[in-house]
Amino acid sequence: MPGLLHLTCKAILFDMDGTLVDSTPIVERAWGWWAVRHNLPLEAVLAFSHGRPTLATMEHFFPARDHAEELAEMERYEEAQLDGIAAIPGAAQAVQAVQNHPWAIVTSAWRSLAQTRVVAAGLPLPKVLVPVDEIRQGKPHPEGFLRAAAQLGIAPADCLVFEDTRPGIDAGLNAGMQVVGLLTTVPANHLRHHPLIRDFRDVNIQSEGEVLKLTVMPSEGSGPQRSCLERAASDSQRADSSRASGRSE
Repeated sequence: MPGLLHLTCKAILFDMDGTLVDSTPIVERAWGWWAVRHNLPLEAVLAFSHGRPTLATMEHFFPARDHAEELAEMERYEEAQLDGIAAIPGAAQAVQAVQNHPWAIVTSAWRSLAQTRVVAAGLPLPKVLVPVDEIRQGKPHPEGFLRAAAQLGIAPADCLVFEDTRPGIDAGLNAGMQVVGLLTTVPANHLRHHPLIRDFRDVNIQSEGEVLKLTVMPSEGSGPQRSCLERAASDSQRADSSRASGRSE
């Protein structure tokens, strides 16, 4: 079993979806109807979309198109879906531990959706929230994290990021920050990062003056019991099998 890691910082920046808030079923349903509409394999869409702005995913699969109508449709759908929203295990305790210290949420969701999901998960809203609709370049670009650090008045090198996707991890690293990855959305081989944790139950946060001290139990060899990509692939295989046999599910 890997040994404990001891990290220090002056501010913690959290991603939202998959990091603080478990919204995976809603995200999968939203991309599910979009994938069906465009005859795309859902697992391919999810593999690219996690951690990225919605528009970036649409443009990736269909460049040089006007996505305004579908983007608005996606936004309406996601904001109306709250059933199943929950805090990631240990997230409430982690957020509580930093209430008297600088902290922020940096997300690929737009502001109204981010606020809705954080509240639905029973978590407090931070004073600093950097959503995708208030920056020019989303993850993996570091703009969001750098803006959060500037608003908090903390140097990037003194910030620590929690993220669950490779684009998010890259954004934190590109900002010059420490990054801890979570195995809540995709398996370790997709994240290619150290350290990785199951969720916030593997982290203890203590304060000492202006400094936050974190004790982290890495889980390098583990991953989600069944990642969203694996579920999507399984669903796609069942659908193909049903079509081949003439059955409907």
